[in-house]
Amino acid sequence: MVVKKPFGGYTIDFSKVADWPIEKIFGKGKITPSDMTKKVWAFVKKNGLSSK
Repeated sequence: MVVKKPFGGYTIDFSKVADWPIEKIFGKGKITPSDMTKKVWAFVKKNGLSSK
């Protein structure tokens, strides 16, 4: 089986922050999928979790 490269070449490693509650990233209220994506990438960039 051929393993495809991740889209855009990015990979994210959340193993460094596995003990963090999800509320620290998304908050406790309702959130739209587009806002969720923005918050995930802001968190990734802030904590240096991206492979690029």
